[in-house]
Amino acid sequence: MSTLTRRIGAVALTAALVAGVSACSSSSGSSSDESSGDKSIILITPTAVGSNNFLKLAVEGAKAAGKANGAKVDIYESKDPASIQQNIDEAVRAAPDVIIGVSFSVLDQVTAAAADNPDQQFLLIDTSAEKPTDNLTAAVFKEYESNYLVGVEAGLLTKTNSIGAIGALDTPFIHRWIDPFFAGAKSVNPEVKTTQQYVGGDNPFGDQARAKAQAQIIADSGADYVNAAASAGNLGVFEAAAAGSFKAFGVDSNQCLESPGNVVDNSIKRVDVAVENAVKDIFAGNGGGFKSYGLAEGGVGVTGLEDDVASSKCLIADHPDVIEKVKAVRDQIVSGEITVEDPLTAG
Repeated sequence: MSTLTRRIGAVALTAALVAGVSACSSSSGSSSDESSGDKSIILITPTAVGSNNFLKLAVEGAKAAGKANGAKVDIYESKDPASIQQNIDEAVRAAPDVIIGVSFSVLDQVTAAAADNPDQQFLLIDTSAEKPTDNLTAAVFKEYESNYLVGVEAGLLTKTNSIGAIGALDTPFIHRWIDPFFAGAKSVNPEVKTTQQYVGGDNPFGDQARAKAQAQIIADSGADYVNAAASAGNLGVFEAAAAGSFKAFGVDSNQCLESPGNVVDNSIKRVDVAVENAVKDIFAGNGGGFKSYGLAEGGVGVTGLEDDVASSKCLIADHPDVIEKVKAVRDQIVSGEITVEDPLTAG
């Protein structure tokens, strides 16, 4: 194992991992599950899992897939593009049944590895190749649909008629959390004004201090609701919300639990389900191609429409009238009556 990575087997993925495992230390450790089967899965992350809810869900999905298929699961955490490539090279040498690459940050390396190793099965999560080989499967999401829904909530709830969004980077992919959020708000409140900021820097997906500072800029502009799309940096946004005059929206999982009283709702992305389903298909010999998970497929959603919203700690639970309106919009998107534009493919 390279000194730039940490390899952790599924059984060793304890609370220490999800609370904040550091990536790529000078001494690498490894452990594996106790599956009696001969199948194996390797999942490669673009950064340390740490407090990144998206990566936590991917790990949970890999663990569930391992349990369901009697497979050993190893997690290779990367630190930078160089260590991503080292992890992929090591994974190829290990020759597991499936190598999983998570996020667009690993797209180019995984696509190239799949082309160079036609007998090895690869799975991309949250991104897909333009010209995939037969041994490359992809699971992608329609994040823009769920972000439209939380935008509807913001448009209905705002008192200042000003809302904002903070993204990790100013890229078409990140705009899937920003543009639909604004569009959803304007669909119910045409007078709403919008503003956005981007974390950027050396650690755009994990810099809580920069995310907090950018969120404060948005709050100072008059926004009273802010959509947070800064991955682990969202915790900084929630800190700003707690100290300021705005409320936030979380992503991927129920982040209301991480900052009670400050988070209205979450645009949920069921990464764990997508990983488990895709691995199941690959083991069944049905790999290749891609599946897109949206509202209709149950791959994205909002906490406010879940059965347990009353105990979710989300502020939206206090607004049943808004929930009913959002439910109606959700149904219109699923039926095709409303089409939400995808910033990745727009114009």
